Amino acid sequence: MSLEVAIELPEGITAELHDNILKIKGEKGEIERKFFHPSLSLKIEGNVIKIVPTRKENKRIKSLMFTWKSHINNMIKGVKEGFEYHLKVYYVHFPMTVKVEGDKVVISNFLGEKGVRTARIMGDTQVEVKGDTIIVKGINKEDVGQTAANIELATKDKGGRDRRKFLDGIYIIKKGK
Repeated sequence: MSLEVAIELPEGITAELHDNILKIKGEKGEIERKFFHPSLSLKIEGNVIKIVPTRKENKRIKSLMFTWKSHINNMIKGVKEGFEYHLKVYYVHFPMTVKVEGDKVVISNFLGEKGVRTARIMGDTQVEVKGDTIIVKGINKEDVGQTAANIELATKDKGGRDRRKFLDGIYIIKKGK
């Protein structure tokens, strides 16, 4: 008996499959991702995406099937609702300036430094700066999460200061809507 994982598409969301590239379209936009493994294949039957093993399944193949299922569910949630992270800018003495320039977030005057620190914005992610709150939005969960992590890591203190005392930085405070 062969295990088969089925993912039903919600109303208003469509999927296409060409050369192992799955493209999902919804009201927020469109995401595509390549799914390739010699032991697995994807099939679309009506409004159902099926993940089918091409060989006898074992523990590794089953875990990969459910990993693919999670990626596809994240793609569906992204085009339906989108993903959003909220970050907070904390400083005690030196006020930081945060602004978006092209595909980078520029942070100046962190701990009184003369130089600027930058964080890369991944993919089609949008970043808004509203006072001391930064909102990172997008339909691709990996791009949104990596952009938020890049912003948080840009203000990581490399000077060896005690983080319990020197709280200056930008921190993720909320994931989701």
